[in-house]
Amino acid sequence: MKKIFLLAMLTVLGAATSCAQETKKKIKATSAAKVAKVDGAGMVFVSETIDYGTIAHNADGKREFVFTNNGNKPLIITNTQGSCGCTVPTSPKEPIAPGAKGIIGVKYATDRVGAFTKTVTVTSNAAGNATMVLTIKGTVLADEATKS
Repeated sequence: MKKIFLLAMLTVLGAATSCAQETKKKIKATSAAKVAKVDGAGMVFVSETIDYGTIAHNADGKREFVFTNNGNKPLIITNTQGSCGCTVPTSPKEPIAPGAKGIIGVKYATDRVGAFTKTVTVTSNAAGNATMVLTIKGTVLADEATKS
C-alpha cells in the first residue's frame, strides 16, 4: 500500500513540475514575442515619454529612459541632443550588446517655472530607426504654489 501511495505521489509531483516548466516556457515565449527581433542593431524603449507630472521649483530634474537592444548586433549611440539648453541628455559611451539594456539619462532644469514639453533626439545605428525622438513633459510649480 505504501509503495502505491508513494508512486501516486511521485506521479502527481512529476506532473505538477512538468506543468510548471511548460508555464515558464509560455511566459518567456510571450514576453519575447512582445519585443520583435531585428536584423542588425535595435532599440526598443520601455516608454518614449517621461511625464514629470507636477513638481516643485528646483526639484530633482533627473530621469531615465530605459531601452533594450532587440537586434542581433551591438547598438552604438552616436549622439543625444536636447531640444534646448534646459534639457541635458546623457547616453552610454560603450556599445550595447544584443539583448542588453541601456539608459538615456535626461536632466531638465527645474528652475524654470511653468509647463514644459521638450525632446531628446537619439542618433544610433539602429536598423530602420537611426533617429529616435524621446519626450519629457510636466509642470514646475512656483514657490508660492508649493507652500500651500
